[in-house]
Amino acid sequence: MTRTWQISDVTDAAAARIAAARLATAFGVPPVERARLTASLGAQLRLCLTKGGTWRLALETGTVSRAAPETAERVLHAVVTPSPEAAAAGEPPWRVTVPCPEAAADVGTDAGAVADDPAQLAQALLGADEDTALVLERLTEQEGLVDFHWEELQQTNQGVVALHAELDAAGRAQREAFAAERKARTEAEHARRRLTFLADASAVLTASLDHHEIVRRLPELLVPEYAAGVDIWLFDQDGDRPGPAHAAAAVVAARTGRPQYASVHPGGLPGVDDQPPSALAPDRPLLCIPLPTRQAPLGVVTLSPPGDRWDPDDAVMLVELTRRASIAIDHAQRYQHNRDIAETLQRALLTELPAPPGLALAARYLPATHGLNIGGDWYDAFRQPDGGVIAVVGDVTGHGLRAAVMMSQLRTALRAYAVDGGSPGQLLTRLHTFLHHLQPDLFATAVIARFHPDDPTVTWAAAGHPPPVLRAPDGGVRTLDAKPGAMLGIPMRQEIADHTVPMAPGSTLALYTDGLVERRARGIDPGIARLADALGSFGPAELDTDLEGSADGILRPMLSDSERDDDVCLLLCHLRGTG
Repeated sequence: MTRTWQISDVTDAAAARIAAARLATAFGVPPVERARLTASLGAQLRLCLTKGGTWRLALETGTVSRAAPETAERVLHAVVTPSPEAAAAGEPPWRVTVPCPEAAADVGTDAGAVADDPAQLAQALLGADEDTALVLERLTEQEGLVDFHWEELQQTNQGVVALHAELDAAGRAQREAFAAERKARTEAEHARRRLTFLADASAVLTASLDHHEIVRRLPELLVPEYAAGVDIWLFDQDGDRPGPAHAAAAVVAARTGRPQYASVHPGGLPGVDDQPPSALAPDRPLLCIPLPTRQAPLGVVTLSPPGDRWDPDDAVMLVELTRRASIAIDHAQRYQHNRDIAETLQRALLTELPAPPGLALAARYLPATHGLNIGGDWYDAFRQPDGGVIAVVGDVTGHGLRAAVMMSQLRTALRAYAVDGGSPGQLLTRLHTFLHHLQPDLFATAVIARFHPDDPTVTWAAAGHPPPVLRAPDGGVRTLDAKPGAMLGIPMRQEIADHTVPMAPGSTLALYTDGLVERRARGIDPGIARLADALGSFGPAELDTDLEGSADGILRPMLSDSERDDDVCLLLCHLRGTG
């Protein structure tokens, strides 16, 4: 169905608008769509009248296809065609489409009839009012919905604002937590680094028993990470503390035993007293830390910072490291003092060898170079009343002063027992009883050889000691490995046996301690074999004319691979040739 109207003046426009409204109503166009159609059409017709000419309005029904044919929708098309003048000027047609779900009855109305009939016009106006009322009612409903949604939106906005505030607060809390975590991790890493450094530095300082080496290594450990400069002031032996060459804060630290910080600004370091800047270095801070011991400080360590100042935790670590360095220096000094005493005592007890007719003696004693291992080894040789000569080499278990004192007592006891005579086995048996009763927890080994000018033999006995090595005049060497007795001092009764072997003129007997032949990695047997080779390498003339040089010639190859962690004792007994 199609309806058309020609519009040239306002009456035609009003009639066409009314007819379009009635036709839309007849076709079941919803009130809102109908009001939208008539309002849009009215506005377009007013625009057409402004432009002048005759315009054509056409209303026609049709369908709009959907996905399924049975779902096609009926629509009402409104088309305003421009006048020929407007069309010539390029004015396009105006179109609008509204849905009309209901079938239309034959309205049979045209524009002129509506305009001439007052009843139809009134009816059209009433219909328009009804549509307007419906639209207004719909608008009222929509306005209520809008108000409701607006209120909901306001509440939602308030909730969103509150949520944003909570999220912002949560974000700030999270950022603060992250910052605290980063700070804690950084502090933990710094603490771990300080503890690692403290442990490593302590291991380096305590590894040496030379206090000069410890003093040399301490600045190497601290510069440049923890200090720009390090000065170590050690007090001399009699306790003098010369002050003019040192900072005033260092003198205060020496007198009070407390760390001192000298700077223009207070340091605020834990456990450290603040002092005015030093006159020796007024432009840089100084941290003066005493080297504490149980009695009095050993000295003062003065540090300058690697930057402007120290971190408080670094200062605490430096004080602790200085304390550990002080302990290491004190131990090293005490060790050296005890070592010197033991070595002095040891050498004082190693008496001058006798020079009996027909027998040459040469002895060597070398203290250990590592640790306090001196004091246990000894040698001795002396005459008996019957003209015989006793040669002995022994080794007391343990080291240091106690072993040196025990060695001197054994040496004295042996000389006392030998005055009454007795064979080497008998002398060792008496020494065994003496040591067991005198020091039940101390043991010793020894080997004794007895020479007599009227006897072409040598009698010897050993108690837990390495066997003697005998060199014949022709250069042949053998080990006197007859079964020895047990160690001296062990809790058991024993009678140590004598052994006798011929000893022709030109023969040499070597007595020694295990420090000469024993190596940790190889045991003692290879060392004894090397000693035999070294003793057999000399010619008869060398041993007859230069026994002292021969002793040195034995020590050089034997100790070339030794770390000297034990004393070394060697006693050569050479029976001179008859020619």
